[in-house]
Amino acid sequence: MRFAFGIGFALALSASTALGAGGQAPLQIVVSRDQQSLVVYDGDTVVATSNVSTGKAGHATPTGIFSILEKRRFHKSNIYSDAPMPFMQRLTWSGIALHAANHVPRYPASHGCVRLPDAFAKQLFKMTGRGLHVLIADRQLTPAAISDPFLFQPTPEEPELLSDATLRPSVSQIQTKSVEVATIEPPPATTAAVEAEKKAPIRMLITHRGPREITLDIQTLLNQLGYAAGVADGYAGAQTAEAITAFQTAEKLTVDGRMTPAFVEALYAKAGKGKPPNGQLLVRRDFTPLFETPVTIDRPEIALGTHFLQFQNVDASTGKGEWFAVTLDNTLPGPMKKRLGITVEEDATAFNAAQRSMSRITLPDEARQRINGLLAEGSSLTISDMGLGQETGDGTDFVTITQTKPKS
Repeated sequence: MRFAFGIGFALALSASTALGAGGQAPLQIVVSRDQQSLVVYDGDTVVATSNVSTGKAGHATPTGIFSILEKRRFHKSNIYSDAPMPFMQRLTWSGIALHAANHVPRYPASHGCVRLPDAFAKQLFKMTGRGLHVLIADRQLTPAAISDPFLFQPTPEEPELLSDATLRPSVSQIQTKSVEVATIEPPPATTAAVEAEKKAPIRMLITHRGPREITLDIQTLLNQLGYAAGVADGYAGAQTAEAITAFQTAEKLTVDGRMTPAFVEALYAKAGKGKPPNGQLLVRRDFTPLFETPVTIDRPEIALGTHFLQFQNVDASTGKGEWFAVTLDNTLPGPMKKRLGITVEEDATAFNAAQRSMSRITLPDEARQRINGLLAEGSSLTISDMGLGQETGDGTDFVTITQTKPKS
């Protein structure tokens, strides 16, 4: 069921909405700063809408990919003179939230939060749980169903073998005893779906490798090759620099103790690791890092763009689910493009933008198998050039802050 904007607010929860771990529906909330609107989606179906008021000039509400970190029915701002913020749903630990307000004009008027009409805020508070994703953009975004070989699906359970089953005898076997055979018992129709719902959803981020990941790999490989680089912690100190110098000397490279591209390539080759990876997949669950693994991004000079995908609607008979995708506008800062070697920006409005980015990413088979085993209703995947921003930390999912071009 779809609703029109401009009628205050409307609310209805789809009867087909599936509940994920914790009993909450795997919904998405999409806020448009241009439209001053909020839309709640179940997949690509609208289940609720409302007008909102976002941040005014000088206090603009940030755009990007967030999730609900904390919920409080009664809350007062610790930034703005104990201002009441009832039915508060926190999006960042730096002070951005959804909350009820008495004054919700159809234009930006807040100090950065997203103001909601009181009655709607109460109803929305009942529909959401910690971890539910909130996307904020200038234009209105609409999730769309997406199918691509890159996307993960739950690992099917191995069927059980039964023995001592009696077959209908052939003519030559009428007088014989029962025949022992192995047959496959079809699993209960709801097993896969129930398992997917019981597990907590995972959060995934695919981005470019940063200095920490590169340093961590260098330290690990140097230690494996017998060069004492110290504890592999991703932070290059004097001991790591000495190990790099020793390796460069032994391999007759330019000796400068620096992690130059030539040094990194030589180190990977010496360790038998092939070409150095340029991307990283990070996985979190329940706001806690779970694991990370290198990935390869083809044609790294082209921006990945910023894409958010959510997994839901697990089929009771097959255990397979659906993915829904949204592509956000994002203008990369010049220094970031230079650091990453990006010369071509992604067009967020282009057809199949998410599929084009996924086609350039290669994951290790073991990582894909592990993720398939962890995948659950409501799991999500973010693909972005932005990496781990300052808002991603302890007690958060992956928070991606996007940049938009100033309006002319």
